[in-house]
Amino acid sequence: MKHQKWISTFGLILTVGGELLRKASMFTARTNFNHHIQHTKQDGHILVTRGVYSLFRHPSYVGWFAWSIGTQIMLCNPICLIGYTIVSWRFFNERITEEEIYLLNFFGEDYLDYQKKVPTGIPFVRGYRQYL
Repeated sequence: MKHQKWISTFGLILTVGGELLRKASMFTARTNFNHHIQHTKQDGHILVTRGVYSLFRHPSYVGWFAWSIGTQIMLCNPICLIGYTIVSWRFFNERITEEEIYLLNFFGEDYLDYQKKVPTGIPFVRGYRQYL
């Protein structure tokens, strides 16, 4: 396949931007950030809605998603781009849905209001929806 510099440059920008967004989300959430889904609310656990969390409900996942597909765009690898996009999307769709069940239990109406105002950030991933 013919190498296109502009495609690789776009992929690099997406990869670096995704990594920066992920790091910004960790910095913003501070002790509220964890790499594992929390099943119980910890003392001092607060709902973070400022900074990058005002743009996306799950900015760390958005950053990881952008990083994963950006690497394949950067490498001009269309087959793996499709595979990475599908696998990453499925992973985050399931993970966000599961995580939001706990977040709704932890924060109740506050999280429900946050869900209504702020998107997940990953295309076509709505997260858990509580129907009243």
